[in-house]
Amino acid sequence: MSVSIPSSFDFGIDLGVDLDISGIPTSYSMGVDLKPMSLALSLAPIELKPIELKPIDFSLRLKEIPAIRAHLPLDYRVGLTLLGSEVMCIRLCGQGQVITEPYVANPCESRGSSLQRQPGLEELDRLVRSDG
Repeated sequence: MSVSIPSSFDFGIDLGVDLDISGIPTSYSMGVDLKPMSLALSLAPIELKPIELKPIDFSLRLKEIPAIRAHLPLDYRVGLTLLGSEVMCIRLCGQGQVITEPYVANPCESRGSSLQRQPGLEELDRLVRSDG
C-alpha cells in the first residue's frame, strides 16, 4: 500500500508568499504481512454430578399477636351494563377493620343507649372558653 502527497499546492488566495514544501517526503510505503492464524482449543471433559438438596429446618413462631387496629377501605361497584353502557349501578363503600388489640371505641365509634344530641353554639362557646 502506498500513499503519495503532492509536492505543490495551488491556493486561490495570493498572499505574496511563496510556499515551498521541498524536503518533506511526499511518498510513503507501508507493508503488512498477513499470515494465517491457527487456534487450537482443548476442553477437558465436564463431569456433571447430581445435586443433593438437604432439608432445611425452618420455623417461625409468634409469641403473641401484635396489638393493631388496621383499617381496610372498601369501594365496590355492582352494576348492569348493556353493550358497554352502564344501565344501573349500586356503589358500596365503607371501611372494615381488623382489631387485635383490646377494643376501646374511638370517639367517632362510640354509641350511647340513646341518640346523642349535638351541643348548641352557646354550649360549644362555653366549652372552648373553659379550656383556655
